[in-house]
Amino acid sequence: MIDATLARFNERPLTLIRRTIGDRKAIRKKAERAGYAIANYAFPSRIQDRLRRLEDLGYVGEDPNRTQLIFGALDMFRFFIIPCAADYYESKGISFGFHALLRFLDDPASMMDPTGFMSHRDAIVGHLMQVTHADPIYDLQLLAAIPDGLESLESQIVQMLDGTHPRAASIGAIIEDPDYHARLLEQVRTFRADPLLCKPLLRENVRNNPHFAEIAETFGGLPSAIAYFASLPDKPRAALRRLLETHEFPKQACSSSSPSPAPHQPSAANHEHTPSQAA
Repeated sequence: MIDATLARFNERPLTLIRRTIGDRKAIRKKAERAGYAIANYAFPSRIQDRLRRLEDLGYVGEDPNRTQLIFGALDMFRFFIIPCAADYYESKGISFGFHALLRFLDDPASMMDPTGFMSHRDAIVGHLMQVTHADPIYDLQLLAAIPDGLESLESQIVQMLDGTHPRAASIGAIIEDPDYHARLLEQVRTFRADPLLCKPLLRENVRNNPHFAEIAETFGGLPSAIAYFASLPDKPRAALRRLLETHEFPKQACSSSSPSPAPHQPSAANHEHTPSQAA
């Protein structure tokens, strides 16, 4: 098992940077994942199968347009992801800026798509493994709509834990919680067995901070996040005006968001081994 704490806290910054950059093969894989996201942004029709699968699973009941997705993602960043992460890493004595740099060097694609809809399966998997999540449920729901997504996540976490993952050195240079991958593996297995029995795996600063906990009720899962996106202005000018005028997370967002639909139980085929494929 990789001692993540030993790497993240005891190695010099330049050593951590070199580890996250990786070799030529790793850099080529990063470019492929980034290109995949860019292509999906340019041609959104490429992800229609994924969106239909999310609807079939009960995770997407609304239909936000591109403007709502973009400005909803901006709200997710400014009201939850960035302040919550900054608070967490400050409590750990870690520079948030340097942490973001390591994440970018490990996989630029993981920071290109806050909603995850445009991302390659392995970008979502890597993102889950490189960051101690405020709540991983959102990403697990995304992976449920990708062929082999949850199975690949489970197998890659096992590889991280036994030190055989191709990105073990890189991810091990970023993650600061040596127990995170073991907890994540347990949650993935619970989710695959029955999503309804899978409780949120809240990060400590979300669990202990009412402000972040409230916002997590909206952005922590796909149904509530999508309902929030769909509630935003659907025209660019109105959405931009709202962005400039709204400086705090709207308190009514949690109560006004549509109730989370009960997810459908994934079919047994999702639990069988299938050849790995990108979605």
